[in-house]
Amino acid sequence: MMDELTTRDIAYRHGGTEMLGVLCAPAGARELPAVLLVHDAFGLGGDTIALARELAALGLAVFAADVWSHRYAPTEAAELGSLIDAMVADRAEWLGRIAAAHAAAAAQPEIDAQALVGLGHCFGGSSVLEHLRVGGQLRGVVAIHAGLDLLAPGWESALGDSEGGCAPRVLLCTGADDPMATAAQRAELQAGLDQAAIEWETHLYSGTVHGFTSPHSAQSPRPDVVMYHPGNAARARQATLRFLAEAFPGRLAFPTPENEFA
Repeated sequence: MMDELTTRDIAYRHGGTEMLGVLCAPAGARELPAVLLVHDAFGLGGDTIALARELAALGLAVFAADVWSHRYAPTEAAELGSLIDAMVADRAEWLGRIAAAHAAAAAQPEIDAQALVGLGHCFGGSSVLEHLRVGGQLRGVVAIHAGLDLLAPGWESALGDSEGGCAPRVLLCTGADDPMATAAQRAELQAGLDQAAIEWETHLYSGTVHGFTSPHSAQSPRPDVVMYHPGNAARARQATLRFLAEAFPGRLAFPTPENEFA
């Protein structure tokens, strides 16, 4: 584990929208393998920054994006839906903000721009998948209980044959009963990835719905839609660490998930 971390705000913009991301990395690090971390519908708040710091403590550089801008953190369900709907209705704006975050991350001295993996939960998972779909040059993507209902079809622009000789990979961790990631939507995503020659794996958890990694979901008024599942949250975390170790072979010092969870 790293004892000292660098954490700093990074201002960036897309068009007229100003955003304020967070960079977390081991102190004094340069050109580390890195994670582009995209928040869920609740914005770039304490939970996402805590995850960024946790990953940085394992020896990664992490850039946490600010999609809603100005660190806006909505709390009402109706507002969450409105924000997501606005992005889906204007995909150029949505994906422009993700691309701007990617560019800001790649410009940081702590980050190896050729060794970036996108990671997101819920809306963040949808965001990193869409960024990859339209040609975002990532080493891989980890999408945890992503809203597959937000994805557009067509993977023709995805860089599955990566010019650098390292084709991207995708890890999807999702609930079998997630109404926002149905069997048909999973099949459509997998077919698109196959079309783009992108290697993928799906971890499908039985008896599990949306938002299963968030302890805040334990008090969900709609447990048939959103509910915390601590066992599968741990499994998704284990899968994520294993994926990152494989994406950056020989460059990470943290224990393998098998040892950590033994």
